[in-house]
Amino acid sequence: MNAAEHGSQRFLDSLDGPAADDLRARAMVRRFPRATALFHEDQVSDRAIVVLGGFVKLCSISDDGREIVLAIRGPGDLIGEIGALDGRPRCATAIALEEVTALMVPATDLRLFLAAYPQVALDIISELGARLRDADRKRVEFAARDSMSRVAARVLELAGRFGVPIAGRVEIELPISQEELAGWTGCSRDSVVKALQALRGLGWIETQRKRITVRDFEALRRQAGWRDGPDARGEGGSPAAENSVDAAAGRA
Repeated sequence: MNAAEHGSQRFLDSLDGPAADDLRARAMVRRFPRATALFHEDQVSDRAIVVLGGFVKLCSISDDGREIVLAIRGPGDLIGEIGALDGRPRCATAIALEEVTALMVPATDLRLFLAAYPQVALDIISELGARLRDADRKRVEFAARDSMSRVAARVLELAGRFGVPIAGRVEIELPISQEELAGWTGCSRDSVVKALQALRGLGWIETQRKRITVRDFEALRRQAGWRDGPDARGEGGSPAAENSVDAAAGRA
């Protein structure tokens, strides 16, 4: 069972048969080796990308040279659509965390596709709204929460999006390094290492190379400050994401 079967639906999975076939007919399949950029920040936006296989990090480089991870995207996710639609330069760099297979959709074809399928356009607008709410929530989180809480929140987010229930637990198999997790949580690598050690020591998670196993969802939720039940927050703590976590936990 993959994440899409128990979590929030991915862009590609949300398309019905004719729409999915039409999109594929307009696109070209490309493969990217690990650590290859799918596109670069400030680059002219001439296409959107649908991830078919593998994982991608969206990131930006700060003025002092630190990599800031903005999001992790996986199979079925749409990336680069904002620039493809508004024609402005990319606001982030997309890098393959492992070998990635993707559909490359030219910007003109994306616009024609959305004109032909207006419900898909509305779905994209809804997703962009969720991302804006998530960005606002993370600003508050970074100002008010300690490193352990931020790491717990990102583990929950990964579990909701990509976790697979196995033998009473939920496993997240993802090639993300401690440095990348630090860039995603706004913490130092040492802080991330200590937070993971603390979460392991409490018995809430287990970690192996390229894998995190969640053992206690409720404890992580309390640590992250996620309220029980639906609320008005964005992707990481939104009703959809919390329902994804609930689904993963319920099936575990």
